[in-house]
Amino acid sequence: MCALINGIQWQLRHLVCTPAELEGYLSACEMISRSLFYEVPGTSNIVQTRKFLQWRSPVKSAFPENDIARARIFLSPLGLRARTVIFLHALMSAHDFGYCRIAARLNCRGWNAVLMHLPYHYSRVPRGHFNGALALTANLPQNAETLRQAVIEVRQMMDFFRVNGCREFGLIGTSYGGWVGALLSFLESDFRFVALLQPIADIEHAIWESPASRTIRRTLLAAGIKRGVSRRHAHLTSPLDGQPACDRKRILIVAGEHDTITPPSVLKELIRIWPESHFTIVRQGHFGYAAMREALHWVERFL
Repeated sequence: MCALINGIQWQLRHLVCTPAELEGYLSACEMISRSLFYEVPGTSNIVQTRKFLQWRSPVKSAFPENDIARARIFLSPLGLRARTVIFLHALMSAHDFGYCRIAARLNCRGWNAVLMHLPYHYSRVPRGHFNGALALTANLPQNAETLRQAVIEVRQMMDFFRVNGCREFGLIGTSYGGWVGALLSFLESDFRFVALLQPIADIEHAIWESPASRTIRRTLLAAGIKRGVSRRHAHLTSPLDGQPACDRKRILIVAGEHDTITPPSVLKELIRIWPESHFTIVRQGHFGYAAMREALHWVERFL
C-alpha cells in the first residue's frame, strides 16, 4: 500500500506548492480561529434520495467533481430522527462493502448510519485521477483546504439530521477519516461516542517520517520546503493542538502494534493530551481489520 501511494504521488509531483504560495497561505491563516476556519454556512441545500444525501460543497476546489458533497445513508425504521453513526473512511478507501455490513447491524439496533464520501473519494474522484489521490499531495495549502472542506461538510450533514429530529451521534473514523473525526470532535459536542482507528494525529510525522509520504517529502525538499512548516497551521489542523468538545470518557483511540504510518507512540501522545480517553493496541499494521473489530466491540456499550 505504501508503495502504491508513493507511486501515485510521483505522478502528482507537479502539484507541489511553491515556498511563496505556502508562506502566503500560512500567513493568511495565522490569526484565524478554529471556529471560523470550520464555520458552517447558513444553508446547505441538501437533497435526499433513497440512498444518498447530496449538496454543493461550500468549499470550492479546482475540480468540479469534488465540489458536490455526497453521503450514503442507511436509515433505520425510525428514519432521520434516529441516533446516527457517521463513518469517516480511510485515505484511498477502495469500497464500502464493510461499511454496508456494519450499517445493517446498527440499523437493527435502531441507529442510522452515514458513510461520508470524503473529498476526492468515491463519487467525488476527478476524471483521470485515482480514488483519494488528490486528498494528500505535496500541495500543502490544498491539503489544508481539503481537510476544511471535509469537516465543514460533515457539520452540514449533522445539521441536516438535527433539523429532522436527530439529537445524538456516534463517529467511527479510520486513518485519514480519523484525522477528520478528531478535528470534528473539537467543534461538535453531541457525540455519544467517538472511535478513532489509527488516526493521523502528528502532521509533522505524517509528512516527514511516514513511509507512505516518502515521495511527498522528497518533492517538498526539492521545492525548498523544509520540515517544521506545518506547525504554523497546527492550531487549525492538528489533533494534538486541541481538546474534544464531547466527553473524553466516550472517546476510543485504537493503535496498531506494527503501524509505522501512525505508530503507537504518536497516539499515546494524543492520549496524554486528551486525558480520560480510552486507548487500546491491536496486532496489525496500519492496514487491517483488527482495529475495526476492536472499535465495534467497544461501541456496543453505547448502543
